[in-house]
Amino acid sequence: MSKKLKVALIHDYLREYGGAERVLEALHDMYPDAPVYVSFVDEKAMGMHWQRFAGWDIRQTWFAKIPLIKKIYSPLRVLVDKAFMSLDLAEYDLVISSSNAFEAKAVQVPNGTHICYCHTPPRALYGYSTMTDWKKNPIIKFAGAIINHYMRIIDFKHAQKVDHFIANSAETARRIKKFYRRESKIINPPIDVPTAVQLKKYQQQADKKYHTNYYLYLNRLSFSKHPDLAVQAANQLGINLKVVGSGKMEPKLKEMAGDNIDFMGVVSDEELHVLLAGAKGLIYPVENEDFGMVPVEAMAHGVPVISHQSGGPLETVTDGETGIFFKELTIDGLVKAINRFKKTKFNSQKIFKHAQQFSKNNFEKSIKSFIAQL
Repeated sequence: MSKKLKVALIHDYLREYGGAERVLEALHDMYPDAPVYVSFVDEKAMGMHWQRFAGWDIRQTWFAKIPLIKKIYSPLRVLVDKAFMSLDLAEYDLVISSSNAFEAKAVQVPNGTHICYCHTPPRALYGYSTMTDWKKNPIIKFAGAIINHYMRIIDFKHAQKVDHFIANSAETARRIKKFYRRESKIINPPIDVPTAVQLKKYQQQADKKYHTNYYLYLNRLSFSKHPDLAVQAANQLGINLKVVGSGKMEPKLKEMAGDNIDFMGVVSDEELHVLLAGAKGLIYPVENEDFGMVPVEAMAHGVPVISHQSGGPLETVTDGETGIFFKELTIDGLVKAINRFKKTKFNSQKIFKHAQQFSKNNFEKSIKSFIAQL
């Protein structure tokens, strides 16, 4: 392109570090001069990961000025679309919103093109499991049903004003079509795929530090990720399990865990590469995942996946070749899958090569190609 585009990036919020934030990082690497607009920032909640974003030009909306917003942001999400709508983005040629549950796609782009990279339409609004079992409390369930009805109307309205949607998976594209009645371009999120030399180094480090007789659970320790199934299945089978991640379920999980289960907490990228490279398999008991970067990260280290047969992993995992699926989201269903996994021979080199199609380089090429066509 002869003209250098003036670009802005929009993201729901910065208070945790997950797949959506990895996509934001990749977009920022592509457009390092672009300011990043977010509803609010919670540096403390991001912990060690805040350093990734500390040097960026991050601009918060007026939503961030609400007293105690870091604690009450969820019920006040009824206001957040107005916060994003209030942003003055008239100077930008291209605005890319990275959106999941917090209406970043509500921004108004009067003089440019608005592309929404949609991780999924908000799960809580459309009947998918969320981080907490909020329906267990009858009062919260009643209030939530009223708020969610209103938010579905708002969410649909803002989705119609987006110029172009990018979906992170075919699963998400189907949801965009179903709930927004919009078409989307599928571009899978960027995965940090090590080189063959790096992978060998990580495997050697894992062998020295951990040995290689363990399974790995890598995810938030929250309701929708079902870490309890991984812990209970490991207890029942007596297999070694390393749990990487943090969340509200951690104390409960530690209570139920046997001596064969290690809780590693949040680890650095380098340590994560080592843990992945040394694992026998990744246990991924997540229902209706939007895309699922974690299984692909495991496969990028030659590690096969034991995944629930739903959502994004159906597009990335091949049963019997790069992993094993299980249908019943129960302890028994997972135990049977692990036993089948033990009897299956996997080719780690083949798994490693399979994951290379999801590299960050391919993500950047696809994004640039899509923008060039507009």
